[in-house]
Amino acid sequence: MIKIALTGNIASGKSTVQGILEKKGYKVFDTDDAAHILLDTMPEIKEVFKGYDILNSDGLVNRGQLGRIVFSAPELKKKLENIMHPAIKNKILEFFEQNKSERAVFVGIPLLFESDMRDIFDKAVLIYTDDFTRKERLILRNNYSPEYAAARMEAQMPQDEKKLLCDDIIFNNGTLSDLEKSVDECLDRIFMH
Repeated sequence: MIKIALTGNIASGKSTVQGILEKKGYKVFDTDDAAHILLDTMPEIKEVFKGYDILNSDGLVNRGQLGRIVFSAPELKKKLENIMHPAIKNKILEFFEQNKSERAVFVGIPLLFESDMRDIFDKAVLIYTDDFTRKERLILRNNYSPEYAAARMEAQMPQDEKKLLCDDIIFNNGTLSDLEKSVDECLDRIFMH
């Protein structure tokens, strides 16, 4: 089984690529989805952020609010990562175990390098979208102000640094059919080696 990490910065199109792969019949694990579930099921989160207004009226974590808090407080961000990263790593390892008979599996993991999980994968593929396009998507899709969109982008490891650390790149600067073609070409390269 080939274990492939799909990484990319905010608004690069990871979810779209994951959807394309799922349509092709591949098993895909999304760490963002896993993180959302973990946020609401790990009591440590509510404990660490007890004095902060992070819960919705239903008692579940308001991810937008939590994001704004940790984004502006590096020490809280570190605390959150120290809880979340090991829990997410365990979920990924469970996913590998459950799908060990597959030819290849994919894990969407935006913080592949930041979470220090590169070593559990055979290959790392970067979904790369130019910064202008990503910023536009954040403003339109997430309703971010241009300043907040830029700040969120700048908070991540630059794409050009990640390019050097990845085995392959899927470019996502065109249409959906361009992206599908780019995914097919990447799969060809993965299975040829």
